[in-house]
Amino acid sequence: MDAAEQVHQQFITSLEGGGLESGSLRRRSNLGLKDVGLAPERAAALLHSQMTSRQLDRLSRKLQARGEGFYTIGSSGHEGNAVLAEALRTDDIAFLHYRDAAFQIHRAGRVPGETPAWDMLLSFTASADDPISGGRHKVLGSRRLMIPPQTSTIASHVPKAVGAAFSIGIARRMGWTDTVLARDGVVLCSFGDASANHSTALGAINTAAWAAFQGTPMPIVFLCEDNGIGISTRTPQGWIEANFSGRAGLHYIACDGCDMVDAWRAASEAVTIARRQRKPVFLHMKTVRLYGHAGNDVQLVYLSKDQIRQDNERDPLLASAALLVEEGAMTAAEVRAEYDAIEATLLRQVELAIKRPKLADAEAVMASIVPPKREGVSRPMAPAEARAALFVDDATAMDKPQHMARLISWALADLLLQYPNAIVCGEDVGPKGGVYNCTAKLHQRFGSARVINTLLDEQAILGLAIGAAHNGLLPIPEVQFLAYVHNAEDQIRGEAATLPYFSNGQFTNPMVLRIAGLPYQKGFGGHFHNDNSLAVFRDIPGIVIAVPSSGRDAVAMLRECVRLAHEEQRVVVFVEPIALYMTRDLHGEGDGLWTSTYEAPGAGDIQMGEIGVHGEGTGLAIVTYGNGLYLSLQAQKMLAEQGVAARVIDLRWIAPLAEEALLSAVADCGSVLVVDECRITGSQSEALLALFAERAPAKWVARLAAEDSFIPLARAATMTLPSRDGIVAKALEMVRG
Repeated sequence: MDAAEQVHQQFITSLEGGGLESGSLRRRSNLGLKDVGLAPERAAALLHSQMTSRQLDRLSRKLQARGEGFYTIGSSGHEGNAVLAEALRTDDIAFLHYRDAAFQIHRAGRVPGETPAWDMLLSFTASADDPISGGRHKVLGSRRLMIPPQTSTIASHVPKAVGAAFSIGIARRMGWTDTVLARDGVVLCSFGDASANHSTALGAINTAAWAAFQGTPMPIVFLCEDNGIGISTRTPQGWIEANFSGRAGLHYIACDGCDMVDAWRAASEAVTIARRQRKPVFLHMKTVRLYGHAGNDVQLVYLSKDQIRQDNERDPLLASAALLVEEGAMTAAEVRAEYDAIEATLLRQVELAIKRPKLADAEAVMASIVPPKREGVSRPMAPAEARAALFVDDATAMDKPQHMARLISWALADLLLQYPNAIVCGEDVGPKGGVYNCTAKLHQRFGSARVINTLLDEQAILGLAIGAAHNGLLPIPEVQFLAYVHNAEDQIRGEAATLPYFSNGQFTNPMVLRIAGLPYQKGFGGHFHNDNSLAVFRDIPGIVIAVPSSGRDAVAMLRECVRLAHEEQRVVVFVEPIALYMTRDLHGEGDGLWTSTYEAPGAGDIQMGEIGVHGEGTGLAIVTYGNGLYLSLQAQKMLAEQGVAARVIDLRWIAPLAEEALLSAVADCGSVLVVDECRITGSQSEALLALFAERAPAKWVARLAAEDSFIPLARAATMTLPSRDGIVAKALEMVRG
């Protein structure tokens, strides 16, 4: 017999044959409903939610057998998580484990007009009418229920849950009231015992405990649903308790998720502590996994029949039904009738769900990759007197040309003044002012609630930003070096960028991620501080990648990036060339041509997709960005001295690539040289050459890119990179044939 049907028959037999009193249910405690303050009618509602979840699991397996359903991860055995939906308020945001269907069903039962079973059936059948993902994935989630969608995550949602909890306190300290989450809100984050071993979960829980240890409000409940196994790998007995019960700053509570009374006792205690004391709680809920991991996983391959039998005996539906019968809240016959009625209703609904429309074409599939623009939102402007007071100590310096790092610092100050919900966060961004002084004086001017020194964990930084964006803040996180992004790239790839896609644009997490990166820095750090690859970002759908080359462009583009996040809800990656931070001269010592005066907001705007064109020569177009512009302008001068009139084009925006603007800019040039400081393999030059080959095949196009090498230290740091002289040589070769 199919595993799901075997468990189903066990439940039916127990209801019909008096098996509820067999003593094999292994309830953790002998407490009753009255002992824990759970009203009988609420216990009955919890059982209803649990049974609905179970019947949906059964039905999803049948849908797959018919070819009308698709890969899914069931919740059977985890239905005890429904007690959290009873203990929490419906406005408490919940980042859920993929086995938490009972939680969503029960929360929906507390919100008028919700139809959770129908909604899940639309998701099971990949209908375009699915109210959360629009048919893009089988996910739990609901905008009205404050449940952002999660796919088959392995704890990647834990950092942003911590960020959301942290944001409640900092919004209060900032005096920002236009938040999504309530001032006394609690965040729920659930995951499995196997996921608790993932570095993402460990880092995020450590971040919460680190903050709470210092007295920072952190109202979050970590719900670890411990079924003792991850796919086929057993969790050592006692492992979760040993690892999390003694953590500083973290309150530990254990319960049996297969016993509704014990689970309610622990859940209500956990929520009370998180809400009243604003402290993180680790709720260790023992559960059982029925059927197998997911899809057609067969447990008999790695579990004995006796192990499976023992797990089946711990079925939480058996224990919940036994409790209600024992308490006199329901009879076994009433439980059976309700269970059957749920099945009958679902069987009727599923036939309707199968017939609902599916995604029709690629355009429909991709419609939610780019989030929707916010209606009625415009760029705020700071009062002139406030700006004057902000920059009173810098007024004299602002009239003089400055290097990029200082200009970025002033731009960030202006932006924090202009956008009162904006925050800057990252390692050393506070009193130190960042490694390159780009956040100088921000902490002094705006305080620790808006300029946040984080612990040294990139996952925590990006999780803070994503979670804060969930709460209506405008995060500007900083990662110190481009190579450090790899410690946490899934927070952008798998979380931030996918949220609007899998929620059909209902949830967004706009931000501007600032990163110091790219090569040509000779004296510091080798490849970890001079990473010359943007490939980690280039293939992520929907994000914006900006690379300024000069201080003036950095200011204008940073303002545009913040506008994009504020008005268009975009995730933006802003890569600042390290080697150009302090650069002042272009052609010769003392010429000061790479400095700029600071322009006030509203002056010198650069819109997304607006490229920079330097010169009008038609002999050759040099297409580049970042450090490549600096070198190409030097080469342009040398080429002019040899009678070659070259035009230099600065991309500025790596993604989305302004294809039409670029093609127009090179239209009257016979040859195009792409200069790319990133490596040959995976660099932007590949896309550019493909573009010109497809759209301008008559042109002679070549590229000069970095070698496929890591970057060493000292004089050797630039040996594998494009150089001024190398650009000149390649250009002359192309022009003179």
